[in-house]
Amino acid sequence: MHITNALKTAAAAAAIGGLALAVSSHAQAQGRSDILIAVGEQGPNSLDTHGTAANDYTRMIAWNVYDRLVSHGTKTLDDGTVVYDVNTVTPELAESWEVSEDGTVITFHLRKDAVFHDGSPVTAHDVKWSFDRAVTVGGFPSIQMAAGSFEKPEQFKAIDDHTFQITLPKANKLALPDLTVPVPIVINADVAKEHATEEDPWALEWLQRNTAGGGAYEIEAWRPGSEIVFSRFEDWKSGPLPAMQRVVYRQVPSAGTRRALIERGDVDISIGLPPKDFAEMEEAGDINVVGVPVQSAVLYIDMNVAMPPFDNKLVRKAVAYAVPYEEIMSSALYGRALPMFGAEPGAPYEPTWPVPSPYHTDLEKAKALLTEAGFPDGFETQLYYDLGQATTREPIALLVQESLGKIGIRAQVNKVPGSNWFAQMAEKSMPMVVADFYAWLDWPEYHFFWTYHGGNNSVFNTANYVNPTLDAMIDQARFETDQGVYENLIKDMVGLVMEEVPRVPILRWYLDTAMQPNIEGYTYWFHTMLDFRTLSKE
Repeated sequence: MHITNALKTAAAAAAIGGLALAVSSHAQAQGRSDILIAVGEQGPNSLDTHGTAANDYTRMIAWNVYDRLVSHGTKTLDDGTVVYDVNTVTPELAESWEVSEDGTVITFHLRKDAVFHDGSPVTAHDVKWSFDRAVTVGGFPSIQMAAGSFEKPEQFKAIDDHTFQITLPKANKLALPDLTVPVPIVINADVAKEHATEEDPWALEWLQRNTAGGGAYEIEAWRPGSEIVFSRFEDWKSGPLPAMQRVVYRQVPSAGTRRALIERGDVDISIGLPPKDFAEMEEAGDINVVGVPVQSAVLYIDMNVAMPPFDNKLVRKAVAYAVPYEEIMSSALYGRALPMFGAEPGAPYEPTWPVPSPYHTDLEKAKALLTEAGFPDGFETQLYYDLGQATTREPIALLVQESLGKIGIRAQVNKVPGSNWFAQMAEKSMPMVVADFYAWLDWPEYHFFWTYHGGNNSVFNTANYVNPTLDAMIDQARFETDQGVYENLIKDMVGLVMEEVPRVPILRWYLDTAMQPNIEGYTYWFHTMLDFRTLSKE
């Protein structure tokens, strides 16, 4: 046996042994029919989605362990994949709601049979405390709440035990959709308050390591950096009781091991594999690979417009024509993406986002633009990427480095540890960045608010782009009620950023998930995390 294969086999065996240990007692009693085992490279660094340092995988906890007032419906694509329906808001903890004629007051009627994991009833007072917390803790949670115009505790009122009311400063079409995301969760206020202190009135420290929810699953065990075990909450009332009684999510750093585990049939689901692995498994046909283009997603090159020479639009355009788009699609993403480049120059843009840019690889044009900008011999710069996303980011960075070199731009590639990436982004000190962004709320102005708006100092605006004209258009679009005016605003916004090109769109990637053929009920959600509530086995 080749030594590399032997090492992979040994690693897979070790991981399998750990997984077996995690579920052994339950499996002995009931087998694997109601136990789901999933593996991925990363996991939650906190159990509290309101924690300012919580990572994306904390949203998996929020989604499965806590309820929200409302959710989205689903729809089935032509290939049979079930995805959330952005145009449909459905009941979850709230059985019904009314919106006032002027759109500023929303009144929710909570289901009366809902209980938390400790058996206590869920009340509007818990919702009030939870929403107060979300808008008060600051950081990402509070900014996310603000997208729906939820900004002050005074906006929230418990009318009685089962009636909750929100008052908005003005009508906002994102208000209801913003209540579907993994931030406005409903926490057992009494339990949380037992662990609050004068210095920590929202029990942030305790809820980082514990939960106080009433969702479909409870946390049975959490070993940070290793695994998390979910057990079904038998008294869940906000939806059909899940088929899976227990879910084990295990962190397995090696992509080769995660692929071996799914191919050997030792796990049910494997996520976060390299695009090459998903492409090969899909072609082989033994594993069910579901790939859905992530909504509102763009992988891009940002250029810091506050730093010379990227304050020069001609330089930015030169870079846009030097990016090796097709090579990135084939060599880094293995076709698991949609192109966001190569649109017909001068063609009108659709009132949506993302849309392909008019740029394509043209080194001769790039060199001419660089010369016109006053840099006939090019210049030196630095290109950064997130080491936690190295599977795709490293080959992209190297391909861009090579192509830029052909027009005289000598870019040093720098790797930033994943744990430091958001802090590095917030500093806005990187000249060039390979990064991505996707929006939970699939509206163009919401995406632009997070990534192009110069007034909110968003961490995702690594181009450090500030344009008061664009800011005004984004602000108007967020609340515009005239559809014709709204669509023209979106077209103008898209046209402006394509012309100014602080960000070079490259592609829209797939959310790929590998599953055993007997797994049913997979649903793609905007937050890109697994929803255990609908999964089952044949």
